[in-house]
Amino acid sequence: MKIGLIAEVSLALLTARLKQTLIAAIGVTFSITMFIALLSFMAGLNDLLDNLILNRTPHVRLYNEILPSPVQPIERSGSYPGAYHFIRHVKPKSELPEIKNSAAIIQALKKDPRVLGFAPKTTLPIFYNVGSINLTGMINGIEVDAENRLFTFQDYVVGGQTNDLKNTPNSIILGIGAAKKMLVQRGDIIQVTTAEGVRFQLKVVGFFQSGIEEIDKVQSYTTLATSRKMLGKPAGYITDLQIKLKDIALAPKAAQEYHHLFGTEAIDIQTANAQFETGSSVRTLISYAVGITLLIVAGFGIYNILNMMIYEKMDSIAILKAMGFSGRDVNAIFITIALTIGLAGGALGLVLGLGLSALIGQIPFNTPSLPTVETYPINYNPNFYIIGAVFSIITTYLAGYLPSRKAGKIDPVDIIRGK
Repeated sequence: MKIGLIAEVSLALLTARLKQTLIAAIGVTFSITMFIALLSFMAGLNDLLDNLILNRTPHVRLYNEILPSPVQPIERSGSYPGAYHFIRHVKPKSELPEIKNSAAIIQALKKDPRVLGFAPKTTLPIFYNVGSINLTGMINGIEVDAENRLFTFQDYVVGGQTNDLKNTPNSIILGIGAAKKMLVQRGDIIQVTTAEGVRFQLKVVGFFQSGIEEIDKVQSYTTLATSRKMLGKPAGYITDLQIKLKDIALAPKAAQEYHHLFGTEAIDIQTANAQFETGSSVRTLISYAVGITLLIVAGFGIYNILNMMIYEKMDSIAILKAMGFSGRDVNAIFITIALTIGLAGGALGLVLGLGLSALIGQIPFNTPSLPTVETYPINYNPNFYIIGAVFSIITTYLAGYLPSRKAGKIDPVDIIRGK
């Protein structure tokens, strides 16, 4: 049978039940629209939540953790061969948290082709002195340019510029939570006390806001030179090396290599932030489940409409078969009807899904905890549109296949005799 004739008959059946056809197409359109909008919004939300941490987290972090010595002195003695040693209250090794041979490590990282960049850092616990009250805190000594380049540090600084930190001696960018507690403003001088009891005055040149309140209450930033001055340490003293790789997937393997090569502790971003990846996966899975459920519901609607069409068009199908249409031709007619509904409704759904996503992306979203976010986050991933289009075709094909088989098995003699 000619394809053109099958298409003509399919169109005639579609227009004969135009209202039901439009309802089925609208069902597909609505499903695809919500599928695209939901996935785009949830993916954008995942990116936003993950970036709160991942943007500020190195792919590999090198540091020196103070741990008890794995080999105790009694185990080195030959006086008790083959004996079991029960040792209690083992104290950590007496050493500084400084990364040893940091200059040699930095030179090795510069030659590593996997490394995109690195940023040295010095961390020191302090107390913010507010009159007679001391608030616990943590100051990070950083290289401003490296932090801006690798960790978008400037995006999290409000009420100031990172260059002010670099150009102003003995300055500090204060965590917004700590600033609110101390009621300080830009240009104020605050006093801090190190763990060794040394008091130091710092000028506030800006405020840091990560979006995580507990971090913003304690964490602040100054330059490496100022932090070393506060600790009384020479140039070259660092406690952390933050490494960004060209490929984040290489982080676990690189961390193991650096641990054995440099003799420092090393933690990769996947291990440090496993809970965030789990949360993102769960939210994405829920979004796909809801979107696919919508498409399946639309498929049942098409199935019901085609099923009713077969019952109402029994005589027409019988006449077609009596005229020479085979069961295969009748199958093709009803599958063509289903695919036409799916393609038309799916195409319109993709367009409306894009429009709805763009509309959501223009809605203002202002929250004090996320100063850099102005509108709701949207991810325009083309894979969402491909998945929506393919799934709409598959769903509508299956919805038309079962009724088409029933139509193809109709015996025209029985129908005509019954009439």
